[in-house]
This record gives sequence, structure tokens and C-alpha cells, in this order.
Amino acid sequence: MPVNPDIRKVKRALREKYLNVRKTRAPEKKRQLDAKITRKLLNLWSFREAQTVLCYVSTPVEVDTLEIIRTALAMGKRVAVPKCAAGKPQMDFYYIDSLDELREQSFGLLEPEGDESKRFKDHSNGFCIVPALSFDLSGRRLGFGGGYYDRFLSRFRGLTAGLCYEDCIAKELPGGRYDKSVDMIVTESRFYKSVPSDRISGNL
Repeated sequence: MPVNPDIRKVKRALREKYLNVRKTRAPEKKRQLDAKITRKLLNLWSFREAQTVLCYVSTPVEVDTLEIIRTALAMGKRVAVPKCAAGKPQMDFYYIDSLDELREQSFGLLEPEGDESKRFKDHSNGFCIVPALSFDLSGRRLGFGGGYYDRFLSRFRGLTAGLCYEDCIAKELPGGRYDKSVDMIVTESRFYKSVPSDRISGNL
């Protein structure tokens, strides 16, 4: 993709495009797609073998993750979800034992209380499920523009999986120096790998 002198302008236009795709989707169609993506994600051996799962708590325009969180907890996995730090562009993950522990915060986001004793600290492993408005075929992601996940993923050394709708997959997205790609992407119809296959096993 040609280098654009103002990558922010390009990203802004792409965010509007993919937000519109998501917002105009019929609710029943979204539920069907979410269910297919969830089944594919839960069938990944990389997910099934992970002892620790980090997962975003979905908003209405994102692939729904509530069933993924419930299933991971039922499987006996340690599950951590994100919480944004007050007044600064930083995000940490905190372990939960139930979705009932989440509280609605600013912008309607569901987040954990943020008990320091439950903060996820071992960034050397785990399986992190990552949101985005779009991913490209190399695993590059187009987020919402806050940079929270890019900052977190710069420290994280476990496996990362992006959840996305097939019609929000781009051939190539513009990238900045701080953008972090994911290792794999799961859509309702396909599974993309962007790391050597010996690190990931899947049963789709």
C-alpha cells in the first residue's frame, strides 16, 4: 500500500467504513455470525490448551465475547478482562471468576473493579483475544484509535487471536511504527495464520 503523508486521515476513513458495515448489519445476522466465530474460536487447540485466556468484553459493534468468557470459565481456565486506567491511555487485564463481577464504566464499557491482587502480571504467556474494526491478511489491526491494545501487546508475549467478520477483512491496512499485529484471525468462514504453523494448531 502506498505511503500516505497523513496515515491518520486514511485510518479515520477506514474506521468510518468498517463502523458503518457493522452498525448497519441486521441484529439477527450479527447473532448468527457471532455464533459461528465463537464456535471456531472455541475449537482452536491453541485456545483449548491455554491455561490463561485474556479476552475483551464486547460492545455492540464488536464480535460478541460473552459466551467465550463463560465457556473459558466453565473449562477451568483463568480468565482476565481489560480495564482502562483513569486519566491515561493505559490498559491492564484483571482476573474474574464471573461476568457478574463486571461494572458499567464510562462510555458504557463493562470492566472489572481493578483489584490490584487480581491484575494479570505474567506477560510471557497466555492466549489473548483481541478486538478491532478490521484486520488485514498479515494480522495488522485497525483499532478504534486509542492505542490501548497496541501498548498492551507491546508487552505481551503469548499468542494473540483477532476476532473479525469476513466483510471487515482487508487485503492490506496502513500501519504505523507502534501498531501491533495478531498471530491469527478467526472469522465466520475462515482462519488466518500470521505466524509459523508450529506455534498454532486449529480444528475448524
